[in-house]
Amino acid sequence: MKKSNFNKFPSVAVNGLTAIEGWADILDAINTKLSEAGSSRHKTIVIECYQGVVIQPLITQLEESIPGLKCINAETALRSSEEIAEMVYPFVTDDPVFGYITSLTIQHFFDPGKIQHLQRELSDTPGIRCIYGTGASLIAPDPDIFIYADMPRWEIQLRFRRNEVSNLGADNKKAEFSYQYRRAFFVDWRVLDRFKQELFGKWDYVLDTTGAAQPKMVSGEAYFKALELTAGQPFRVVPFFDPGPWGGQWLKEVCDLDRSATNYAWGFDCVPEENSLLLNFEGVVFETPAINLVFCQPKQLLGEKVYEAFGAEFPIRFDFLDTMQGGNLSLQVHPLKSYIREKFGMAYTQDESYYMLEAADDAIAFLGLNENIEPAKMLAALEEAQQNGVSFPAEAYVQKWPIKKHDHLLIPAGTVHCSGANSVVLEISATPYIFTFKLWDWDRPGLDGKPRPISLEHGKNAIQWNRTASWVKDNIINHIQKVAEGDGWTEESTGLHPDSFIETRRHRFTKKVAHHTGGVVNVINLVEGREVIIESPAGAFAPMVIHYVETFIVPAGVGAYTIRPYGESEGKPCVTLKAYVRKENLIDYKINER
Repeated sequence: MKKSNFNKFPSVAVNGLTAIEGWADILDAINTKLSEAGSSRHKTIVIECYQGVVIQPLITQLEESIPGLKCINAETALRSSEEIAEMVYPFVTDDPVFGYITSLTIQHFFDPGKIQHLQRELSDTPGIRCIYGTGASLIAPDPDIFIYADMPRWEIQLRFRRNEVSNLGADNKKAEFSYQYRRAFFVDWRVLDRFKQELFGKWDYVLDTTGAAQPKMVSGEAYFKALELTAGQPFRVVPFFDPGPWGGQWLKEVCDLDRSATNYAWGFDCVPEENSLLLNFEGVVFETPAINLVFCQPKQLLGEKVYEAFGAEFPIRFDFLDTMQGGNLSLQVHPLKSYIREKFGMAYTQDESYYMLEAADDAIAFLGLNENIEPAKMLAALEEAQQNGVSFPAEAYVQKWPIKKHDHLLIPAGTVHCSGANSVVLEISATPYIFTFKLWDWDRPGLDGKPRPISLEHGKNAIQWNRTASWVKDNIINHIQKVAEGDGWTEESTGLHPDSFIETRRHRFTKKVAHHTGGVVNVINLVEGREVIIESPAGAFAPMVIHYVETFIVPAGVGAYTIRPYGESEGKPCVTLKAYVRKENLIDYKINER
């Protein structure tokens, strides 16, 4: 195998705009801005924080550099942790995995009397005041300086695992990660994303403390200009990788990961809700949540029709599932649209597919049910496995299929499935990515030694019993059709299922291929070939080189672009897989939250 050329830290060049790094330069910028605010009796700094930000280092620096500075923690105006826990319980629930998307706003978390108390304290304090923490702008909505300290969701998860941060309005750093994540997913991030979007027009500065020892800051004007530039060109988000009980060894080599790690099960190469976006301001690389691009440039990025259907939400996810020298994924099923809406408050479900990047000679996938099984017997066997630790005879009930590289298995919601050992899947799915109902997990514990949660009660309500082997063969395995060809290229339709809103197209090529977004966002992975180059026929964006298995996003507004073999791949066969939203299937996916 050749040395990996996978870029783990892709960035977007932001030419002509600058950022600063290090506390000394950040403090200089704040002091300069303060001096420009005139000589009034009061000067106020607001540092509004996303959940997971550790802001105390900046507060310490400010107190040391500004004599007489009065610093007030806005989070002292929160309701008690007990009140908040009771308030969020209907959305967090007792389910070990799933909750309900909250309707709460940031105002629900704060005590109006405590807010008024802090506002009086501010009013009575002359000189320079700094109000900081989540909700700071509720206390001082019209400050002299407004700094927003943001944090990507993946970094928040790592901080949860290290017991460094708590949920919004909680003191639970030592809580189980599964609880912290569930509460953040269904409550904290929903509340704070809505609040963040209300504040966009106020930001004087944006603060990046993802790397605690390397703080960075950029003006709000430069930040939003950088997002506008990003939405006008192909780009990549920053992938992240995670081990799992069934994980394999392929990602280590292909993506140049830590060889000493036990395994890597997942590689998340396009999940803008959780990935970071790196903006390179003339050599200063600034990390920001990729979801901010979706919030700020939804029409340019997603396209008018997709935005009308989904709002400012990225509806397509690409990730890797590595079981090479590993094990089977859990046997699972995804909920139907009506069920996910009713039970969890999600507007659409996780239709998905498995595109096989690699497969050993013995690789298999479980997909659909065997013919003529009795549902009651299968459910009883699953219950017995869950309650009494008896192995579930999967092959007696679930159809097993041999698979090979470049097979494409479509998995509409309601279809029982899992990938087997010794394969690598490019999973293409709609974005509600935690809504997997595990039916059985092959008698194994999680990496923590504890049983992984089984969602059999939910799964019972999702299984479509008519999805048997004959239905699978006729409808969702390798339904590939050639749709176009030209000099040095062919284009094939590979799915997804007709009920899904995602379409996929595979291009095999040795020469340049012309593409067009068609007014909807395109997500593409190089599934074969060492490297290709993405170019604009009109020179509208700088050429971009993509390496094997890298995923990139082409915003809807880009329009025309080309892909051709590049470098070591010139003249050699390359293959891309492109996913995009099928506009005619959007009528059932209206999201009314906007």
